[in-house]
Amino acid sequence: MARDANADPRPWHAPTSGTTAFAAALMIFGGAMAIFEGIAAIAKDDLFLVTRHYVFDFSLTGWGWVHLILGIVIVIAGCAVLGGQLWARFLGVFVAGLGALANFLWMPYYPLWALTLVAVNIFIVWALCMGMHREAHDDRTA
Repeated sequence: MARDANADPRPWHAPTSGTTAFAAALMIFGGAMAIFEGIAAIAKDDLFLVTRHYVFDFSLTGWGWVHLILGIVIVIAGCAVLGGQLWARFLGVFVAGLGALANFLWMPYYPLWALTLVAVNIFIVWALCMGMHREAHDDRTA
């Protein structure tokens, strides 16, 4: 008996939209930027501003570890999104949201870098969500 090709839903083995692939590339790039940011903060580089009376006043080393760990997780999730893993998309949305929040709180230390990474992380969240939405719509119409 021949089965109809549309009877079974297609598995998500690879990113089928350009938006998802671009989000994965941005995850790898943005995660690498966060890793460098974390390494520079852990090394106590003179690049960062010293602020006083900031509400979220962690030590520079503490912020460095936060950015380093988030960056590593974002890069791993970005590689998994390129591999077509569905769990990585959900993890990417979550971790990119955390990355945007962490960089927003990091703004007094290095404003230009922080604003750039906030924008990259927000775009990652948007692109991953739109890619999933488009692929789900394509699956229903196919």
